Amino acid sequence: MKNNQPVLKIPKTVYEKLIDIFSLIIIVLNLIYLINEWSTLPDQVPMHFNAKGEADGWGGRAVIWFLPIVSIFLWSILTTLERVPYIFNFPVKVTEQNAERLYKNAQAMSVILKAEIIVFLLYTSWKSVQVSVGREVGLGILELPIFLVVLLGSIAFFRVRLFLKVK
Repeated sequence: MKNNQPVLKIPKTVYEKLIDIFSLIIIVLNLIYLINEWSTLPDQVPMHFNAKGEADGWGGRAVIWFLPIVSIFLWSILTTLERVPYIFNFPVKVTEQNAERLYKNAQAMSVILKAEIIVFLLYTSWKSVQVSVGREVGLGILELPIFLVVLLGSIAFFRVRLFLKVK
């Protein structure tokens, strides 16, 4: 199916650039933290937590690098896709009149969701180290529901905004 949506280059706002920088700083801090903690990690570290927040899957300590790698991959892919919002699927017809508004909304949503996910991955990485070295017993029961409420709340906000005609 051919995409006939208008092709526009939408520059990021200062706010979006700051959030992207924040996301990158979070990734770098996660890497620094793991490098600093590497020598204290046991041979086995948690790699999965059940619904109660208890570690129920363990792996070699190299597994601890998985979440920062996912963060880097996620940041890179989403940042690249944000440059071409005209390839996205929208629930409304994209026209010359509404393209800029729709693309700006999609770009802003991507920047926010990317930051929220990266913060959650950092938190999970930190908790995995804490559980590994015996400072914590698990992820906790509220972390995932809170993350999902924040993530779905953001999606709902941008979805509603998509249909509003901002003047």
